[in-house]
Amino acid sequence: MQAIMAVMAVIAVVFSGVGYFVVGKLGGDMASVSNVALGNEGGIGEKSADGAVDILLVGKDSRTDAQGNSLSDEELRNLHAGVDEGEENTDTIMMIRVPNDGSRATAVSIPRDTYVHDGAYGNTKINAVFAGHKADKVAELEAENAQAEAAGQKPPHSEKDIEKQGVEAGRTGLISIVRQITGVSIDHYAEIGLLGFVLLTDAVDGVDVCLNNDVDDEMSGAKFPKGEQTLHGAQGLAFVRQRYELPRGDLDRIVRQQSYMASLVSKVLSNDTLTSPSKLSKIAEAVERSVVIDEGWDIMGFVGQLAGLAGGNVTFTTIPVTSIDGVGDNGESIVTIDPNEVHKFMEGLAQTADETESQEASQEAAEGSNPSEKPVAENMNIHVLNAGSIDGLASGIGEWLTRVGYTVERTSNAQSGVYSESQIVAADANDPAARALAEQMGGLPVSANQGLEPGTYIVVATDDYAGPKDDAAQAAEPSEDPSNAPAGTPGDDFGTAEVAPKIDAGGDGPRCVN
Repeated sequence: MQAIMAVMAVIAVVFSGVGYFVVGKLGGDMASVSNVALGNEGGIGEKSADGAVDILLVGKDSRTDAQGNSLSDEELRNLHAGVDEGEENTDTIMMIRVPNDGSRATAVSIPRDTYVHDGAYGNTKINAVFAGHKADKVAELEAENAQAEAAGQKPPHSEKDIEKQGVEAGRTGLISIVRQITGVSIDHYAEIGLLGFVLLTDAVDGVDVCLNNDVDDEMSGAKFPKGEQTLHGAQGLAFVRQRYELPRGDLDRIVRQQSYMASLVSKVLSNDTLTSPSKLSKIAEAVERSVVIDEGWDIMGFVGQLAGLAGGNVTFTTIPVTSIDGVGDNGESIVTIDPNEVHKFMEGLAQTADETESQEASQEAAEGSNPSEKPVAENMNIHVLNAGSIDGLASGIGEWLTRVGYTVERTSNAQSGVYSESQIVAADANDPAARALAEQMGGLPVSANQGLEPGTYIVVATDDYAGPKDDAAQAAEPSEDPSNAPAGTPGDDFGTAEVAPKIDAGGDGPRCVN
C-alpha cells in the first residue's frame, strides 16, 4: 500500500530541470530492466506512431531497493512497511502521456480496483495482474525443477533465475493489460519501490498539502487538521494512504496522491532546490535507490525535452470510470470502466498544442451560433448513456453537448435492462436545470435518482432518441470490439466529485482536497 507514493521519485525528476543533474550524477548506476515488450524502441527522440510518448509507472511494495539490496530495519520502521507477505503488490499504476511536440505532460492514474479482462485469467482487478502472471511463471519453473529432480537430474533453474523470470512475466502481463484498456503503445517502463517517497520528500524539506476537513483515520495513521500544512516522510505516507472515511474512497485517495505529486514537483522546481547542491544530491540518491527503468530509455533525452515545460502544463488526472461501486464476477467491489471510452480519453491527451488550439477555436466559433445551443445552466456535470442498439449514439450526443459548452464527464453504454426510454435523470425530478436540459434535448421526460450528487445529470438515449447530436461523431464511432468489452456489473455511483480541483504543478500553492 505504501508504494502508492514512491512513483513521485521518478515524476519529480522527469518533470523538472533537475533531471540533468540527477541523471548525470547517477551515470550508469540507475537500475534497468530488460525483456519488456514496449512500443517505441527508438526512444524519446523519435515521434511515437500513436501521437505521444507513453511511460508506464508502477509502484511496488518492495522491501528491497532498486539494486536488490534489503532495506535496513530502521528504513522499514520509518516506512511503516509492516510484515513482508511475499506478494508483488502494484497498487499504483500510472501512465504519463507526452504529445510528440512536447507541449504538455499528463499523468493519468488507473485505480487499483479497475476491473479488466485478462485473457489468461478472465476478469480480475488490475492490481492482481502482475502477481498472477508472476506466480504462474514461478510455479511453471518450479515444476520443471521438480520433474528434473524426480528423474535424478540437476534442476535447470536457480532460485535467482526463477525470481527473475517470474518478475519479467509479471511485467509483461501488466503492460499487456494497460495497453489493452488504454489503447496506447507503451514506450517506456519505470518501476519504483516505496523507499523513494520518504527520501525525496525529506530531500526537499517536506511537501505542502491542503485539506478541506480535519482527518483522523486509525487505519492509515492520518491525523491532520484542515487547511495548509507541510508534511515530511512518514506523515506524507499517512496522508496519501488514507482511503476510508473519504467520500469517494480510492478515487479521493488518488486525488490526494496527485495533489501531493503536484506540490512535490513544484517544490523540486523551486529556486531553493535548484540552487542547493545538497538537495540535488539527496534527490539523486532517492532515484538511484528506488527507481528501475527500461534499459532502452534515453532518460537524459527525455528530461531534456521536458525541461522547458511550465508547471501549469504538467497535469494529473484519472481514467474515466463508469462506476466506483461495481460488482465483480465473485461479488467483490470493483471500479468499472468502458475501455472504448478510455481509448478516446487517451487519444485526446495526445493532441499537440496546435491541434488543441484549433479545436478550441472551432468550438468557440460554434458556440453561440444558435441561441438554443447554449448550456441552460452552469456547473452541470453530465453523463451520457446509450441504452439502445445504435452504435455511437452516446458519443454523438456527448460531442454535441461538449461543443455547445456543457461538461460531459463520460459517455458509455447503459447497463442492460435498466432503461427502456430516453430521459434525463437527476437527483430531483423537479430540478429546474434538469427540466430545462430535457426541453433542450428534445422534450425528454425527467426521472429521479436520489443517489446522484447535486449537479450531476444523466442523459439516457434509446433508439427512439430524436434530440440534438453530432451526426459526424456518431458516424465515425466504430462498433465495439467484443474482446475489449466492459467487464463486471456497473453500480450507480459514478464517483463524480462535488468539487474537482484542477491539479497541476503550477506552483500556486497546494490544491485543497478531501
